Amino acid sequence: MSAAEPSQTAESAARPLAVTGIVAAAWCAGLGLTTLTTVTLIGWIAAPRTALGTGLPGMFRTAVNFWLVSHHAGFSVPHGRVGLLPLGLTLLPGALLFRGGGWITRTGRVRGRYRIGVVHAALALAIPYAVLAGLLALAARSPVVTPSAWQALLVCFLLALVAGGLGAARALVASTTTRSPWAAMLGLLPHRTRSLAAGVTGATAVLLGSGLLIFFVSLLFHLPEAGNLYGVLKPGVVGGILLSLVALAYLPNAAIWAVSYAVGPGFAVGSGTSVAPSGVFVGMIPSFPPFAALPAPGPAPLISLLALAAPFAAGIVGGILTIRALPSAVSEAAPLWGFVCGVCTGGVVALLAALSGGPLGGDRMAVMGPSAWQTGLMAALEVGVSAAIAAWAANWQLLHRAPRPDDPPAEEAARIPDQVQFVDPEPVLASVDTQPQFPEGVVPIGEKFDSGLPGVPRPRTEPGSGTISPLRKKRPRDRPS
Repeated sequence: MSAAEPSQTAESAARPLAVTGIVAAAWCAGLGLTTLTTVTLIGWIAAPRTALGTGLPGMFRTAVNFWLVSHHAGFSVPHGRVGLLPLGLTLLPGALLFRGGGWITRTGRVRGRYRIGVVHAALALAIPYAVLAGLLALAARSPVVTPSAWQALLVCFLLALVAGGLGAARALVASTTTRSPWAAMLGLLPHRTRSLAAGVTGATAVLLGSGLLIFFVSLLFHLPEAGNLYGVLKPGVVGGILLSLVALAYLPNAAIWAVSYAVGPGFAVGSGTSVAPSGVFVGMIPSFPPFAALPAPGPAPLISLLALAAPFAAGIVGGILTIRALPSAVSEAAPLWGFVCGVCTGGVVALLAALSGGPLGGDRMAVMGPSAWQTGLMAALEVGVSAAIAAWAANWQLLHRAPRPDDPPAEEAARIPDQVQFVDPEPVLASVDTQPQFPEGVVPIGEKFDSGLPGVPRPRTEPGSGTISPLRKKRPRDRPS
């Protein structure tokens, strides 16, 4: 068997890419629906059955709506629209789609280089997944809850495209390198883009970590209020566990709202309300345990003003990481790269703020969460200015740092050789027939002048001496008569 036959056999055994994408989309949707249907069934048994639907068909429609909510697809109710959805629940379909994208690259016929292969695999998964989500949204409609089919189609397509593409890229890179796949994926970016990605990732991580810390500290100061909310709801043992799981799913939303508070604009908990460092103005709030962390109406607590340092700390981290990841010191351009890192971080924060909020019905609950453009603009300014200063300081330190023991001496690195020797290439020996013809009276370099005088022997060229024999006209030999 030749070496090409096993690869040809493996290629012929692989499924077509379209078929593999449909199978992966059905697998991801089916496993996600099964998980959420199990959780919904437990709640339907433990809670009053009319709360999660009437009968098993109603319970299944509720599970489908939960599955659409996990993709951040909203729905309408008789008194308005619900768009305040838990971001933590997106981890379930995201992880499944990530695995599905990797499975497509290992099983389907992904052709072309890895970039084109990633795009093909992501589209092969996203298109049937979005079509399936749109059909489920139409099937789950009821007089009480009406999911948006076009929104389900759009958000499911985008989530499958991003998560499936990342999974496909990781699988393709892992099959061609022995390094860590994530490190190999980052190494494919250009140097400038890689440095900005490092800075933005670090700054965003600091902001989200600070938001989580702010939320947990505030909740610690308001534990009695959280206990009172559990007492008012009376969920029972199973209901309490499910309610705690829902609260955990909203934990990323709470962290982003806390980031908006630290940046300055704050967030709203209903129309005409504001929770910001300038003051707290709230009215009636929903009976949900995470809302117990809200400060009391009036001036903002003095200790909460410490949260204002979070964006500046994020800017310092982002500026340092941006400069450290650059291939070389940039002197005057260092503050500019730091500010660009802050602007990109502000864009990420604006996107997260837009996803973390949304309406919760009608009337005064139609405005919930932070303002995306205000939060993003303030984050870009605060993180950008501090990142520019930190980038300048980090770059100055790199330019003026003391030499390390393993660095080459400055004299050796900057030394220029005084004499440059040029080595002649090896002479090319050519036959007389292939040598160029020179005009009469011109003697090629390296030959001795042939005077033609009697008694003066003609110079002879020794074989291998490198001297080309003089050019002479060939005399025809005398033919035998």
